[in-house]
Amino acid sequence: MDGIVEIELWRLAVAYIFLAMLLIITWKLGVGRESEIIISVLRMTLQLFMMGYLLVFVFQTNHLLISLGIFLLMQLFAIRNVYGRVKLKVGARLRRVIVFSLLLGTGIPTFFFLAVVVNVEPWYEARYFIPIAGMLIGNSMTGIALGAERLINGMMVKKEWVEGALMLGATPLQAARDVVNDAFNAAILPTINSMVGMGIIFLPGMMVGQILSGVSPLVAIEYQIAIMLGILGGVSLTVYLLMQFGYKTFFNRRSQLEIYPHP
Repeated sequence: MDGIVEIELWRLAVAYIFLAMLLIITWKLGVGRESEIIISVLRMTLQLFMMGYLLVFVFQTNHLLISLGIFLLMQLFAIRNVYGRVKLKVGARLRRVIVFSLLLGTGIPTFFFLAVVVNVEPWYEARYFIPIAGMLIGNSMTGIALGAERLINGMMVKKEWVEGALMLGATPLQAARDVVNDAFNAAILPTINSMVGMGIIFLPGMMVGQILSGVSPLVAIEYQIAIMLGILGGVSLTVYLLMQFGYKTFFNRRSQLEIYPHP
């Protein structure tokens, strides 16, 4: 079979039978989340169609400023999602660290991936830039949200231990090292776990999409390996920056612990 098999609209509509299946199950179990599920699916459908039409325009235009604008827009939504996912109080200083870490931690790997690994010209080629940046930002967003919540919770739970270490002459970094290391490990663990079963237990969405579009499975594998390494680098750098600068927001200029950092 040559090319990709297009899904007609009526066949796409048939796929919503899976939504009906879930609604029936939740109704029988009495979970009571039918409205939330329907709204989520409707939002997904509308957002993806809107993005599809937008990408058609962006790919045809292929302008640097448009690509960078979409990149910053994705970053904005990612930052808002991070703030929303962290259930604990996030101080103003830590919020600024989150913004800095996400921008730099995803920007560097995205540019390196496009300019060196893929070697696409120009490097801001929208067909490559936007999907790859989106994958790096999405995964890094999850990592930094987990890291921030674990960091805040760790500083609260181990408050007495950290203060005790400070009283014995430890620096803020030495006192918070265990909390920082625990938060870093928790943040990168989902990315590592997703790589373990890849190729054996499941095929990633990017690879499946390329194969369905007619790309050789071997080429799709090369791209998938490269993008997963890029995601790993993006998540690692983002979370590392968060930890290196984030723990400092819990201490004042006199190296005293402040559980709720001031602006």
